[in-house]
Amino acid sequence: MEARRRGKSMQERVLDSVFLDNSGSKEHTGVLKTRQGLDRSSWNSLWMRLNDLSCWQTVGMVAGLTLAGVIGLFHAWFVYSIHENLLWFSQLEEVEREISFRTECGLYYSYYKQMLSASSIQEGLSELIIDNTTESMRTINILQRMNIYQEVLLSILYRILPIQSYLEPVYFYIYTVFALQAVYVLALFLTSWMLSESWLAGTLAGVWYILNRVDTTRVEFTISLRENWSLPFFALQVAAITCYLRPHLRLQHQRVVLWLVFVCTLCFCLTWQFNQFILLVQAFLIFTLDSLDFLTAEQATSLYLVQVLSLLCVWLLQFCNSMVLGSLVLSFIVAVLFIKHFQTGLKTGGFVMRVGKLALHAVLVLALTLIINYTAKRVLQLRSDEHIFKFIKAKFGLGATRDFDASLYLCEEAFGLLPLDTFDRLAATLLLYPYLCTLLVLAIVLALAALTNLREFGAGRTSGVPEEMAFSMRPDVAYNLLHTVFFGLLAFSTMRMKYLWTGHMCAFTAFGVCGKEMWTLCLRVIHCNTEGKLKLIRYSVPVVLLAFLYYKFWPKLTEELSELREFFDPDTVELMTWISSKTPKRAVFAGSMQLLAGIKLCTGRVLTNHPHYEDQALRERTRQVYQIYARQSAEEVHRLLRSIGADYVVLEDSICYERRHSRGCRLRDLLDLANGHIMDGPGENDPDLVPASHPRFCQAVKTGDPPYSTLFTRVFHNKTFNVYKLKKSKKKGKKDGGV
Repeated sequence: MEARRRGKSMQERVLDSVFLDNSGSKEHTGVLKTRQGLDRSSWNSLWMRLNDLSCWQTVGMVAGLTLAGVIGLFHAWFVYSIHENLLWFSQLEEVEREISFRTECGLYYSYYKQMLSASSIQEGLSELIIDNTTESMRTINILQRMNIYQEVLLSILYRILPIQSYLEPVYFYIYTVFALQAVYVLALFLTSWMLSESWLAGTLAGVWYILNRVDTTRVEFTISLRENWSLPFFALQVAAITCYLRPHLRLQHQRVVLWLVFVCTLCFCLTWQFNQFILLVQAFLIFTLDSLDFLTAEQATSLYLVQVLSLLCVWLLQFCNSMVLGSLVLSFIVAVLFIKHFQTGLKTGGFVMRVGKLALHAVLVLALTLIINYTAKRVLQLRSDEHIFKFIKAKFGLGATRDFDASLYLCEEAFGLLPLDTFDRLAATLLLYPYLCTLLVLAIVLALAALTNLREFGAGRTSGVPEEMAFSMRPDVAYNLLHTVFFGLLAFSTMRMKYLWTGHMCAFTAFGVCGKEMWTLCLRVIHCNTEGKLKLIRYSVPVVLLAFLYYKFWPKLTEELSELREFFDPDTVELMTWISSKTPKRAVFAGSMQLLAGIKLCTGRVLTNHPHYEDQALRERTRQVYQIYARQSAEEVHRLLRSIGADYVVLEDSICYERRHSRGCRLRDLLDLANGHIMDGPGENDPDLVPASHPRFCQAVKTGDPPYSTLFTRVFHNKTFNVYKLKKSKKKGKKDGGV
């Protein structure tokens, strides 16, 4: 009796939460009145049913999480097995394993190796902060210039954990990367599960991700690439944002999830130098949702501040890297928050008035963003990312360019348009067609819901969501819909960015197949919208799909796992062995960016340039080194190489006689165009180009005729490489300390 005086019993409060929602509609009131007439036995019966329901929910949660873990671990084991089968990695010698870290992957892994070879953690960090081996005649801070905190952390963990006796350093490294792939699949599983409220959707997302491995990841042959570290955290961030935007999420849960969004965003930004461009796309996405009233002002502001706080933390951890402060995303967020603060009447007035205000708002934000960014770059004297904007300008046909850096990006396949055969592969796994159907239907609903929002708010409602709307869409669904649209457009424009899109594409499509939204609309069209039929379709269709995918693709997966290959690159092994044994440890090597990264990893020698291209002075130095493949005199090449401290230069026949790219995109063509010279081979040339007065250096130096023999001595050669030692010229060269 005393409990009754204090208020409702526990059973009554639970039943209130089950039978009532926030709308307070009449039908719910009727349910309440019916419930009040129940006798004690009925109360007990309902209470037991609720307990059974809670038990089944717990079982379903555990089963879903277990399945997510199994699928994630299977994918991690699968890509590791592919990596082992491609290279026979476990049977390689140490130098062969290191050579297998191609291009920039070798550069990043070299810092992990350097940290482990240092006498202490403190000394290793000091060598990274004060580094004079990565760029000759220059001392740079590696932690400031590059995103290598993951290598630092792994090296520290390997030192302090009791694993040295049974696990080699290289395996600790690659196992970590492959484990992150399991985290990636888990994040996609959770995103699809939360959207559809069915772990069958998560299962389908994970299976699609594995079957479309060619288009969803390249981790098996580019282990150290920054995207393989960062994309799992980005997928976790998307899952956390999806959870944050779920309707009726409690305030304390929102705060916890928001902290999770921050941690994931910080890890993502810290592990990839392209983070600012990805966050810029995401900020545009949030801006669109906020403008169309799919997000509350508090949600949008919180997500903006999480991005800003993450970038500022990265700025501090990277020793005040000016590229972070000069990023477009910071300028955009500052502009949005500033204009939003002063434009208080943005969500008032009639429909036409409000659309006009939104258009003006977008123009003001864009203008202020450009002003802030231009001012920040002038104040910071920032030129490190100007090659990106030159590339974007040339890519979208805003002017032809002979700029060497921009052309280097334009001619790389990874930075070209998305190949059409990508869609053939996606269609073969039954991913593309349900994706397009889901995208089309939900895009129409989003447009109608946006119009409804504008009309409702324009009619005088200034906050919250209308109670009864002809068209509505959950914020988490709207976010993921725009996410796949925005990053899909990015993937179309730049093939390398498809890995941001295809993984989320699997989760979004699985939501479309297993979620209520799509099937409810379809059943309404044919006038068969009943709860029983909805459940039947939601659970039977994914099961049939999974059975078909297993039947069709499991034999192919097992066949792929049984295919064995072997690493074979004797010329590069011979070169690295010679450098390690026949040259001084402080010798400085010049050559292509990709090869020099391997030289640093395998031999520890000093480099003139390297593949991490995010520095204006380094780009200029690389262009100077690459004159070895241009039509330049022996004296000019010698002068340029000596000015940056080179002792040896490595020439590669695969570059000097390149056939991989078409005319105009070969490295020697890019150099000829930048130097104003006519290109090799048949074909048209611009009328202002002139014939070069000297032969191509990489070909002429092989003759051994003066003046080449006077300035260069060949000290090593095989079928692929020629190494020349620079002699000291009689005439004292100008010392400029590099560039």
